[in-house]
Amino acid sequence: MEIVHTPVLLNECLKLLSPIGEEYESDAFMIDSTMGEGGHSFYFLEKFPTLRILGLDADSSIQARAKERLSIFGNRVDFFNGWFNDFYGNYSKARFPDIILFDLGISVFHYERSGRGFSFRHDEELDMRLNPLEKTSAKDVVNSMPEEALADLIYKYSDERFSRRIASAIVRARQHGTVSSTRVLAEIISDSVPAKYRYGQIHPATRTFQALRIYVNSELQRLPKALHYAFNVLKPNGKMGVITFHSLEDRIVKNYFRNLGKQCVCPPEAPFCKCGGTQCAELITRKPIEPTTEEIAENSPSRSAKLRVIRKIRNADEMRLRGVEAI
Repeated sequence: MEIVHTPVLLNECLKLLSPIGEEYESDAFMIDSTMGEGGHSFYFLEKFPTLRILGLDADSSIQARAKERLSIFGNRVDFFNGWFNDFYGNYSKARFPDIILFDLGISVFHYERSGRGFSFRHDEELDMRLNPLEKTSAKDVVNSMPEEALADLIYKYSDERFSRRIASAIVRARQHGTVSSTRVLAEIISDSVPAKYRYGQIHPATRTFQALRIYVNSELQRLPKALHYAFNVLKPNGKMGVITFHSLEDRIVKNYFRNLGKQCVCPPEAPFCKCGGTQCAELITRKPIEPTTEEIAENSPSRSAKLRVIRKIRNADEMRLRGVEAI
């Protein structure tokens, strides 16, 4: 089987999340919350021979590729098909994990092989659903959302400065027929922006496609609760790492981890401290870990990746969701 996705910040993950030390049992348990083709999991299983992994993914087709790739590790790896926020919110496993990893990037497989319109490099049906069973596709959004709401969506999830022009052009185009393909949408966007922007360093449709994908998959709505539920599932002294790829994700992760690391996390209006003044987590990475120039040269999608890691001290209560609500 040809592997099309290269795991980012792999060496850093193996080092910072390694199941080595007195706090771990000889057969440590890790949950790969976004397994994809199994890249990170493969190298964790290879490097740590007693480690067991449970891999989550919302997309059954890419999970089938991971199952094939990781079959050489036998019963050391298991799988769950579904969204990570649902999995952690309804955690039912007898054993709690020593390590949790989230890689929030979209796999190259989805851009190049899924056929679901994640990229405008191929002329495909506008879909963008990571889980094809979800109701709303990118085509539904593009062809039915009111112009003002569409412009707000594009700006909110991508900081696209020409969001209003783009939304207006889409609405005009759909009056003449359904906008159903990636190539048509990319051309509409390209024709709607100034020439200087059209021929800039990045394709003018890049940010709009990102915004649609984030919206269709409720990525920023799922993340805060997923982090919170996952942290409470993690064993004391266990480690959790999160790799983000854009500022909206990273802001959510940074704020949540920072709150966990505070000595007192009572709300500002509380007359006195009720939480005991004990932090819930140790920040292993005070600043995010970014890829080296060598990694970026070898794997260009890694250029925007940031890794943050914490070690759990104690469970967090609901107040720790303050300040990290979905955008």
